[in-house]
Amino acid sequence: MGRPRLPIGTYGQIGFRTEACGRISAHTRYRDWDGRARLVQATGPSKAAAERALKKKLAERSLFQPTPGSLGPDSPFPELVDYWLEDLDLEGRLSPTTRQLYERNMRTLVMPAFRHLTLREIGVARCDHFLKQLAKRSYNRAKQARVVLRLALGLAVRHEILPRNPMDHVARLHRAPHTPNALTPTEVNAVRAAIAYWEVGRSVPGPKPDGQLGAIVEVMLGTSARIGEVLALRRRDLDVTGAPPTIRINGTIVSRAGKPTARQDHPKTAKSLRTVAIPSFTAEAVRKRLTRLHDPSPDALLFCSRGGTPLTTNNVRRQLRNVLQLAGIQDVTPHMFRRTVATVVNERAGVDLAAELLGHTDPKITIQHYIRRNEMVNPATAELLDRFLARDD
Repeated sequence: MGRPRLPIGTYGQIGFRTEACGRISAHTRYRDWDGRARLVQATGPSKAAAERALKKKLAERSLFQPTPGSLGPDSPFPELVDYWLEDLDLEGRLSPTTRQLYERNMRTLVMPAFRHLTLREIGVARCDHFLKQLAKRSYNRAKQARVVLRLALGLAVRHEILPRNPMDHVARLHRAPHTPNALTPTEVNAVRAAIAYWEVGRSVPGPKPDGQLGAIVEVMLGTSARIGEVLALRRRDLDVTGAPPTIRINGTIVSRAGKPTARQDHPKTAKSLRTVAIPSFTAEAVRKRLTRLHDPSPDALLFCSRGGTPLTTNNVRRQLRNVLQLAGIQDVTPHMFRRTVATVVNERAGVDLAAELLGHTDPKITIQHYIRRNEMVNPATAELLDRFLARDD
């Protein structure tokens, strides 16, 4: 039988020899992280000095080692988080917005509960309890925390720091049943009236509104586009003279920490890249807005500040909320217009067309999150029952 192999990351017996120059050489075989044993040696003026130099060299050796030498099962959780974020940057697959969102969710949702734990102390029971407690306050926050915690611990498993990912065995999160909220035609017109009243300057003192808010709402109602996609529209994306007039949705507005708000040259997903035929009320709003644009270039934004810079989605949301509150209208958000469009199209043409208009890859997303359920059963049931179950006098 051959000599037994050394465990990976360890070395064998240390040998010594005297060099021609009189210095002492210490040497041993070290089994590297690729499984191969290599000769490692160091010299010193004495046997003890040579041995110390060799051991220092062995301690610093990290050839082919897949994880940082200091990261192990007893490492604090924050060290794994830093390593995970560095790994995300090395992969470079995430958009800057998603990368920023992951870090924010990890720092604000997960770290407060796991900051003082080592990786070895993070098990299934602890993760399961953490998610259930968080879900009591907010299902969405628990869902976001689950994503980043699974990714970070998954990296620890792939790099052989942990033997398994405890997140693989936690209980499923259960969301309370809910029905997507959409506006009725009467409510839509009430919103339009409130914005129109505000835009002529009758509701509050101060600078006269520039008319953009009403046009933004009409574009959202006519395209089902997200607020960021609407604010990213340029002259080159509009065709209001065609039959039918169309809008090309091919970008979005992003606001990243420490950077100015800017237009991103692609929307949220590949399916979100689409050309939408617009109704007459949207085409009219776009034409009016174009007459007020001073920048004739094809890349000029349809909706922008006085200096031509992009509007932020948060500012538009805030402005819409304030204007509607003046009219006594509560709880209307830009995304509610998107759900309203989905509900109208679904009721009159089916869910597949609604999903296509919204840019969804799966109609299940449209049904679950965007379409308000119609509680009215088909009245044909009354005719059927009258026909077959009528009283026989």
